[in-house]
Amino acid sequence: MEIILKEDIIGLGYKNDIVNVKNGYGRNYLIPQGKGVIASPSAKKQLAEDLKQQAHKIAALKAEAEKRAEALKDVALTISAKVSATGVTYGSVGAANVAEELKKLGIEVDRKIITMHDAKKVGDYEATVHFHKEVEIKVPVKVVAENAPVVAAPVETVVEEVAKIEETPAEE
Repeated sequence: MEIILKEDIIGLGYKNDIVNVKNGYGRNYLIPQGKGVIASPSAKKQLAEDLKQQAHKIAALKAEAEKRAEALKDVALTISAKVSATGVTYGSVGAANVAEELKKLGIEVDRKIITMHDAKKVGDYEATVHFHKEVEIKVPVKVVAENAPVVAAPVETVVEEVAKIEETPAEE
């Protein structure tokens, strides 16, 4: 079944795209939710006319998206998370955490346009921000341990320090 999308749906397509979907998905979800319409010949003709009339508006939206992407060009995020002794995070770091960190930097990005595989361990990951169907940028994300493990001092050092304390006479 061919559907004309009325809004961006990550993983399926962008607004005004004509996509093929299964009948049940189109009739039971996309059309009732107002996210798409059936791509009949008259609807396709109307879409072509609308796109022709809105060409300058679409170009302005793309330019705005490129400007927003340019602001993220040199951004690298470091997100701290609580980590177990084995290096596995309690919970996971995902798109919502990335959006929150960007907001702290003064860059307002909706979490719905960010895709990232959930980070369940400490390490380096990559989040993709989709500003426009032709403009997307990859942001490096480093997940670090919030509660860094405490490194114990070697036993020899502790024994030497105790011996020094015992040798020095107590001044009273």
